[in-house]
Amino acid sequence: MNATHEHEVQLRWGDADAYGHVNHARALGPLEDARLAMAAGSPGTAEGSEPDIILARLEVDYLRQLRYRLGERLCVRSRVLRLGTKSLTVRQELVQDGEVAIRADAVLVLFDFATDSSRPLSEAEREYWSGFQA
Repeated sequence: MNATHEHEVQLRWGDADAYGHVNHARALGPLEDARLAMAAGSPGTAEGSEPDIILARLEVDYLRQLRYRLGERLCVRSRVLRLGTKSLTVRQELVQDGEVAIRADAVLVLFDFATDSSRPLSEAEREYWSGFQA
Protein backbone atom coordinates (compact mmCIF):
# COMPACT_ATOMS: atom_id res chain seq x y z
CA MET A 1 0.00 0.00 0.00
CA ASN A 2 3.01 2.39 0.30
CA ALA A 3 1.24 5.09 2.29
CA THR A 4 2.74 8.02 4.11
CA HIS A 5 1.13 8.99 7.39
CA GLU A 6 0.62 12.77 7.55
CA HIS A 7 -0.08 14.46 10.85
CA GLU A 8 -0.70 18.15 11.47
CA VAL A 9 1.13 19.69 14.42
CA GLN A 10 1.31 23.10 16.00
CA LEU A 11 4.34 24.49 17.78
CA ARG A 12 3.86 26.13 21.16
CA TRP A 13 4.97 29.63 22.10
CA GLY A 14 7.23 28.17 24.80
CA ASP A 15 9.12 26.13 22.17
CA ALA A 16 10.82 29.26 20.80
CA ASP A 17 13.63 31.49 22.02
CA ALA A 18 13.63 35.31 21.95
CA TYR A 19 14.40 35.26 18.20
CA GLY A 20 11.45 33.00 17.32
CA HIS A 21 13.75 30.04 16.64
CA VAL A 22 12.47 26.68 17.94
CA ASN A 23 14.86 24.97 20.35
CA HIS A 24 16.34 21.75 18.95
CA ALA A 25 15.04 19.60 21.81
CA ARG A 26 11.56 21.16 21.72
CA ALA A 27 11.35 20.48 17.97
CA LEU A 28 11.23 16.74 18.75
CA GLY A 29 7.82 17.02 20.46
CA PRO A 30 5.85 17.35 17.22
CA LEU A 31 7.68 14.29 15.83
CA GLU A 32 6.67 12.31 18.91
CA ASP A 33 3.07 13.49 18.55
CA ALA A 34 3.05 12.27 14.94
CA ARG A 35 4.56 8.88 15.91
CA LEU A 36 1.92 8.44 18.62
CA ALA A 37 -0.86 9.31 16.15
CA MET A 38 0.56 6.83 13.65
CA ALA A 39 0.85 4.08 16.28
CA ALA A 40 -2.66 4.72 17.59
CA GLY A 41 -4.11 2.63 14.77
CA SER A 42 -1.81 -0.30 15.42
CA PRO A 43 -3.30 -3.40 17.03
CA GLY A 44 -2.46 -3.77 20.72
CA THR A 45 -1.59 -6.98 22.47
CA ALA A 46 -5.01 -7.07 24.14
CA GLU A 47 -8.40 -5.87 22.94
CA GLY A 48 -8.68 -2.11 23.44
CA SER A 49 -5.11 -1.66 24.71
CA GLU A 50 -2.51 0.76 23.43
CA PRO A 51 0.22 -0.58 21.13
CA ASP A 52 3.22 -1.84 23.11
CA ILE A 53 5.88 0.18 21.31
CA ILE A 54 8.88 2.01 22.77
CA LEU A 55 11.45 4.31 21.20
CA ALA A 56 14.88 2.64 21.07
CA ARG A 57 16.83 5.03 18.87
CA LEU A 58 16.37 8.48 17.33
CA GLU A 59 18.67 9.97 14.69
CA VAL A 60 17.87 13.58 13.81
CA ASP A 61 19.06 15.91 11.04
CA TYR A 62 18.24 19.60 11.49
CA LEU A 63 18.18 20.81 7.88
CA ARG A 64 17.01 24.39 8.36
CA GLN A 65 15.84 26.67 11.14
CA LEU A 66 12.39 26.01 12.47
CA ARG A 67 10.47 29.20 13.29
CA TYR A 68 7.57 29.65 15.68
CA ARG A 69 4.64 31.47 14.06
CA LEU A 70 1.42 32.00 15.98
CA GLY A 71 -1.29 29.61 14.79
CA GLU A 72 0.83 28.00 12.08
CA ARG A 73 0.05 24.32 11.41
CA LEU A 74 2.94 22.17 10.20
CA CYS A 75 2.91 18.73 8.63
CA VAL A 76 4.90 15.73 9.81
CA ARG A 77 5.18 13.02 7.14
CA SER A 78 6.02 9.55 8.46
CA ARG A 79 6.69 6.28 6.66
CA VAL A 80 8.17 2.92 7.56
CA LEU A 81 11.64 2.31 6.12
CA ARG A 82 12.24 -1.12 7.63
CA LEU A 83 10.21 -3.84 9.30
CA GLY A 84 12.24 -6.26 11.37
CA THR A 85 11.28 -9.16 13.60
CA LYS A 86 10.97 -7.09 16.80
CA SER A 87 11.40 -3.52 15.58
CA LEU A 88 10.63 -1.06 12.81
CA THR A 89 12.28 2.11 11.56
CA VAL A 90 10.12 5.14 10.85
CA ARG A 91 11.39 8.10 8.76
CA GLN A 92 9.79 11.41 9.70
CA GLU A 93 9.98 14.79 8.03
CA LEU A 94 8.73 18.00 9.63
CA VAL A 95 7.85 20.48 6.88
CA GLN A 96 7.73 24.26 7.15
CA ASP A 97 7.32 26.65 4.20
CA GLY A 98 7.22 23.69 1.83
CA GLU A 99 10.69 22.49 2.86
CA VAL A 100 11.84 19.74 5.19
CA ALA A 101 13.19 21.42 8.32
CA ILE A 102 13.84 18.25 10.34
CA ARG A 103 14.37 14.66 9.22
CA ALA A 104 14.47 11.89 11.79
CA ASP A 105 14.77 8.11 11.76
CA ALA A 106 13.15 6.48 14.78
CA VAL A 107 13.68 2.84 15.69
CA LEU A 108 10.61 1.55 17.49
CA VAL A 109 10.67 -1.74 19.38
CA LEU A 110 7.67 -3.91 20.21
CA PHE A 111 7.78 -4.45 23.95
CA ASP A 112 6.33 -6.88 26.47
CA PHE A 113 6.03 -4.92 29.70
CA ALA A 114 5.22 -8.04 31.73
CA THR A 115 8.60 -9.62 30.90
CA ASP A 116 10.45 -6.31 30.44
CA SER A 117 11.80 -7.40 27.06
CA SER A 118 11.30 -6.92 23.35
CA ARG A 119 8.90 -9.18 21.50
CA PRO A 120 8.18 -10.09 17.86
CA LEU A 121 5.60 -8.20 15.83
CA SER A 122 2.31 -10.06 15.57
CA GLU A 123 0.95 -10.77 12.09
CA ALA A 124 -1.70 -8.07 12.61
CA GLU A 125 0.99 -5.52 13.64
CA ARG A 126 3.18 -6.49 10.68
CA GLU A 127 0.22 -6.01 8.33
CA TYR A 128 -0.63 -2.62 9.88
CA TRP A 129 2.92 -1.23 9.75
CA SER A 130 3.62 -2.59 6.27
CA GLY A 131 0.84 -0.31 5.05
CA PHE A 132 3.21 2.61 5.70
CA GLN A 133 6.28 0.97 4.20
CA ALA A 134 8.28 2.94 1.66
